[in-house]
Amino acid sequence: MKQGILLIIIGTLFSLFMGACQKRTGLTSHTPIERDLPQIEDSGKLVVLTTYSSTTYFEYRGESMGFQYELAKQFADYLGVELEVKVAKNTRELTQMLLAGEGDLIAYNLPITLRGKDSLLYCGEEVISHQVLVQRRGRKQQRISDVTELIGKEVYAKPGRSSQRLYNLNRELGGGIVIHKMEADSITEEDLIALVSLGEIDYMVCDNEVARLNKTYYPNLHIQLQVGLDQRSAWAVRKEEPLLAEAVNQWQKRHTTSLAYKASMKRYFELAKSIPHGYILSIQDGKISHYDQLFKQYADSIGWDWKLLASLAYTESNFDTTAISWAGAKGLMQLMPNTARVMGVPPGKEQNPEESIKAACKYIAAMNRSFRKIENPDERINFILAAYNAGIGHVYDAMALAEKYGKDKQIWKDNVEDYILLKSKPEYFNDPVCRNGYFRGIETYNFVREIRGRHKIYCEKIKE
Repeated sequence: MKQGILLIIIGTLFSLFMGACQKRTGLTSHTPIERDLPQIEDSGKLVVLTTYSSTTYFEYRGESMGFQYELAKQFADYLGVELEVKVAKNTRELTQMLLAGEGDLIAYNLPITLRGKDSLLYCGEEVISHQVLVQRRGRKQQRISDVTELIGKEVYAKPGRSSQRLYNLNRELGGGIVIHKMEADSITEEDLIALVSLGEIDYMVCDNEVARLNKTYYPNLHIQLQVGLDQRSAWAVRKEEPLLAEAVNQWQKRHTTSLAYKASMKRYFELAKSIPHGYILSIQDGKISHYDQLFKQYADSIGWDWKLLASLAYTESNFDTTAISWAGAKGLMQLMPNTARVMGVPPGKEQNPEESIKAACKYIAAMNRSFRKIENPDERINFILAAYNAGIGHVYDAMALAEKYGKDKQIWKDNVEDYILLKSKPEYFNDPVCRNGYFRGIETYNFVREIRGRHKIYCEKIKE
């Protein structure tokens, strides 16, 4: 009898121990899911799991974007099925959702581990990533070119692989690196990179893919110094999906040399994310651009001052009708392809200045109706400008956050604009009131302020 009780106790303790281990690793036991490539093809849908971030998946001007998203879409097209995206908050949740059958494939650079191989099949391109030092470019003698030079320097990092590598490096060097581990959710890796670019801090450490993407926003960065060991990562499926894993592997072998793959790589990791600005015509002569007459003609249809419409065009394209943004927006008013089509731009006419201005004004009129509850017409313009840049969903999210935290959701400056900034932080874009996930809000914050400021200058110099 006593032996039986002892066995029960031992069994219970063992179960508790195993449960704790599974909880720590995020790899819980699961019932095998009877869904592999044939079932996916029969259903006509591939359900992909990923996270919100600048390198994975996000919504921009009403369109789904992100490097991992684009690759997943290309793979779904290869299979001839529709793509459905589900978003997890972190890598642990990604794995849990996959094993629970909530998705077919993790489209995310998931670190390859021995523990992971117990329940996952890693597949697709094996990415070799590492941590890099982000610093400002400058004269060579001012730049750190060897990790030993970090002794005595202040270096910032977020918790995780970056901070852990810094602590390990500090031990290897015998100490001396002043490490700032930024625990708060209110500051992200991208915030730290921006601070380096602005000169407010000198050094931070992050994953090389994040650094590469952010260099397209901040060309004054130097990101070549590797400070961490190589880490292998890949996409993943359940062990019960060997046929899907093989399909991913076969697709990947052919796809990395394709034009679509090269275009995605270029879009996210090479193309500059801003258009350089310079004066085209002297406003002292009473003329802003070659398109002033068109701005005057179509601004009346939306009740705007034509100089405000001109200021929007300048910020978007520098008055360059041939401009194409990294995201695929085209022409004078930089309308996204789907928006241009919905607003009636004929195919092939996206870079025609009159068609672009006419469609932009239709789009602005539609957003004016969407924001009709904002009673002050001048204040409403700020929200329209923000939505023109970000997409209306992210502006609605920022309004919901402002209301939740006791700010006036009908006032842009120092109210809603503060929450569009916060949409790049998990603490905020994962809030239940947000429906559109991650967004790099600093671009929209600056966009509205820049257009309003330039419009004021135009009004001071052109009296009509």
